[in-house]
Amino acid sequence: MATTPPLSTATGYGVIIGLGFLFAFGMILTTFVLKRYNNELQTSEMFNTAGRTVKSGLVASAVVSSWTWAATLLQSSAVAYRYGVSGPFWYASGATVQVILFATLAIELKRRAPNAHTFLEVIRARYGPITHGVFITFGLATNILVTAMLLTGGSAVVTSLTGVPTAAACFLLPIGVVLYTIFGGIKATFLTDYVHTLMILIIIFIFAFTAYATNNIVGSPGKIYDLLVQAAKDHPVSGNAEGSYLTMRSKEGAIFFVINIVGNFGTVFCDNGYYNKAIAASPIHALPGYIMGGLSWFAIPWLAATTMGLSALALESNPVFPTFPNRMNPSDVTAGLVLPDAAVALLGAGGAAATLLLIFMAVTSAMSAELIAVSSIWTYDIYQTYIHPAASGRRLIYMSHTACVVYAIVMAGFSTGLYYAGISMGYLYLMMGVIISSAVLPAACTLVWPAQNWAAATFTPVLGLICSLIAWLVTAKKEGGSLNVASTGANNPMLAGNVVALLSPLLFIPVLTYTLGPQRYDWVSMKMIRKGDDSDLAAAAHMDLELIPGESRHSDHEEREEQHKLQRAGKIARWLTVFLTIALIVLWPMPMYGSGYVFSKSFFTGWVTVGIIWLFFSAVCVGMYPLWEGRGTSSRTLKLIFLDVTGKRKPSAHGRAEVTEGAEVDKDSRRCESPDKLDEKR
Repeated sequence: MATTPPLSTATGYGVIIGLGFLFAFGMILTTFVLKRYNNELQTSEMFNTAGRTVKSGLVASAVVSSWTWAATLLQSSAVAYRYGVSGPFWYASGATVQVILFATLAIELKRRAPNAHTFLEVIRARYGPITHGVFITFGLATNILVTAMLLTGGSAVVTSLTGVPTAAACFLLPIGVVLYTIFGGIKATFLTDYVHTLMILIIIFIFAFTAYATNNIVGSPGKIYDLLVQAAKDHPVSGNAEGSYLTMRSKEGAIFFVINIVGNFGTVFCDNGYYNKAIAASPIHALPGYIMGGLSWFAIPWLAATTMGLSALALESNPVFPTFPNRMNPSDVTAGLVLPDAAVALLGAGGAAATLLLIFMAVTSAMSAELIAVSSIWTYDIYQTYIHPAASGRRLIYMSHTACVVYAIVMAGFSTGLYYAGISMGYLYLMMGVIISSAVLPAACTLVWPAQNWAAATFTPVLGLICSLIAWLVTAKKEGGSLNVASTGANNPMLAGNVVALLSPLLFIPVLTYTLGPQRYDWVSMKMIRKGDDSDLAAAAHMDLELIPGESRHSDHEEREEQHKLQRAGKIARWLTVFLTIALIVLWPMPMYGSGYVFSKSFFTGWVTVGIIWLFFSAVCVGMYPLWEGRGTSSRTLKLIFLDVTGKRKPSAHGRAEVTEGAEVDKDSRRCESPDKLDEKR
């Protein structure tokens, strides 16, 4: 970056602290409104599961927001800068298929364990405490790696754009997130995820239309194409067809694709945050939520990186580029500074401000999901399971809050240490699969394969980790001559470690299962998982527990009907996920890779146009659809607020099981039903 940051230090502190507190204030207000008008008391169940009533639109926006890390925007732009048009596509396709495939697991989780708070509870219900401990370790390792990437990447951008010290950024970025997560729980993450996603989409649209339509230096796909052709002549890409930036045939890009797809299997299938969102979703909304979320997310790294990574290549020979007349330093590329540099070149100080806002949204939205994931593991898998089994709802909510604060402080310190050790976001991104991906297959088999036995589930992740570390470090030593950040961070060692981590369980699981005898699991123990007891919190708030969303008991008929819907959704999910996976990683890219086709100007223009249209589709799915889906509850709540403020009608007493504006009575069963439940029926 330039010696003098484009924005003032005061601006940096203002965005980090000011926006954080603004979101916190918004969630305090929202929590008050939901409690007063919608009976949404912040119980331990509500904090961690949102009453299991979230609809598909909000699930989709939450998936997009949680999966839009700082790395999504920064690392994808870096690979575009290194490898050309193939980089953004490999990043997007290599990280979309996991979310789409996860939809199948989400359905199975809700079907097998309808009352679970975390995926790890399911592990314990099937295999017992030792296996539970193994997966807790891998789950927390996933959360730590993801949070470290968020803070190292986000703080590097804040420092480069504003001059705020990196250590200060690491400690200040989590403050607002912790505040609004504590006040709103997972419901806060869904609501703020919606706002974050909307702002991220708007900023990417600004970047795209500036680069491809209005900028006076580039301003069209054709002009960027010409500059990329010239860039390939000046510094051709080794391993790319004809040395071009405009081809899908890229040797190093393909290696990155394999590393990317393996690592992201670990961060989805081992991250309790994604299971939390599946648990919070209403049963019939989990599948469409994850499919819409996965397809909507694809356009974000694809278009953002195709715009910013290629703009950096096109403009770095122009005086407007911050590093002119030099190319970007490789360490700055690895640190994720391609996008900020391109934004400054395209829009000046406005581009720097937009990037700062973009990265703040990406870091805080994903970190809120990590806070909920870690707090639920501590609360339900460690504290309630092994320390205080009879803990009250008040005690559980206190433990959840404490876990959020402690985890944020520990990770801020850890990320600062990584910065001083020279470990960047790019290094962590490539390494994550080596550490965690050996747990992916055993975790999936827990929910879908009744034969996997205790030994296979318990020892496979550990054996896979040992093998992946050996493959990673031996390859690094052989190719680099010594073990250091540079040699261990190279593509080939990372490729070896990632592939061994994901695929070694294909050997260990069947060998251990059939050598020691397969399990004949009947899934009953998973259904025995029970919700927390929040009666003390409801009593203290003078509310009827049955009126709180997600707390009412289902009849046997309702449960059978729900299971039937989930079984049908599971069949749809399996076929849909297989088709979309094959389409995104085989049918679309592989013919272009195999042919070595170099894009023509018209083809590149069409490529960019498809990306922009896809982002509009994303905006409809995660921007407009959630508003349409929640229109009934929103209008009812606004009406109640108006009547309350004008003094015409006060909310009914919460402690009585009576009809309020936010609930109606089912005459057959004499039960009060929440607004979300009624909207679902309608």
